Amino acid sequence: MMKNEHVLHVEDLYLYFVTKKGIVQAVDGVSFSLPRNSATVILGESGCGKSSLARAILRLLPRNVHTYTGKIALDGQNVMALDEDTFRDQIRWVRISMVPQAAMNALNPVLRVGDQVAEPAMVHLGVTKEEGWEMARRMFRYVGVPEGFLNRYPFELSGGMRQRVAIAMALVTSPSLIILDEPTSALDVLTQANIMNTLKRIKQETGTSYILITHDIATSSDLAEYVAVMYAGQIVEMNNAANFFSQPLHPYSQKLMASVPRLHGKQTLEFIPGRPPSLLSPPSGCRFASRCPLRFDKCDQDPPTFHLNGSIVKCWLYEHEGTLTTPASETIQPEE
Repeated sequence: MMKNEHVLHVEDLYLYFVTKKGIVQAVDGVSFSLPRNSATVILGESGCGKSSLARAILRLLPRNVHTYTGKIALDGQNVMALDEDTFRDQIRWVRISMVPQAAMNALNPVLRVGDQVAEPAMVHLGVTKEEGWEMARRMFRYVGVPEGFLNRYPFELSGGMRQRVAIAMALVTSPSLIILDEPTSALDVLTQANIMNTLKRIKQETGTSYILITHDIATSSDLAEYVAVMYAGQIVEMNNAANFFSQPLHPYSQKLMASVPRLHGKQTLEFIPGRPPSLLSPPSGCRFASRCPLRFDKCDQDPPTFHLNGSIVKCWLYEHEGTLTTPASETIQPEE
């Protein structure tokens, strides 16, 4: 298969859940593309739909799904057109894998970690147990876990080691895309830095693309090449990291960056007043309008997505500077 310019293209993706209180619009019309061999960070407050977006891409859906529609293309192939058996056998954990949040909860407490890392290779690649363990041994060396830990159980490992095991499990089938959901949460600062350095090295050596889901702007800035900002189930900005961290476009992005302490220079930290809207009944118009200091009359209408100097932003402030995009063109441009 000829490799597409983008490893992943998502178009008009919707994922709604049925709950006792109503229908939760967790992912609401999301469209974006990811350049190949890149690390893209998805930022946003808790509850904005980041993890739901990851599960929608991997088709890890609970039973209470109300709506699941859209297009997801991996290396140019529309994987949404595949039935569940084919998707499980050919896509999930073969070409896309995931490092879930809270590695201790993701690992089986009664199985040795060596077995758990070898299992994806045995199931999806058809290797023998001996070959799977050899692959697990190689992955352990790769992510910096001593080989002697293969025979240990998850509770015998530190938080950082468990996280490395989860990364090894995601890498063992050599996928082209890995989704990492809060991979450094609940870890101390030094361990976070070590995990990020490991991820950067793996990306450089293998060319694997990452989607890093987090609300930790400081940690994500060390890995990010591109940044997507999610708010109330929608992507409101997508930008390359250099531009985003120096000059974010969307008012929500600007408020997020203004809340991060800086080591140098004088800065008055800001906060975002109010709280995010409920995804049970999102407001009409711009979903950030009630909290936005730059709100004006047109914000009562739902803003389209504007293309601006290689970035995309969903805000009426850029109506006259940017050009309208269609879902198929909502993509950040790879840096030269």
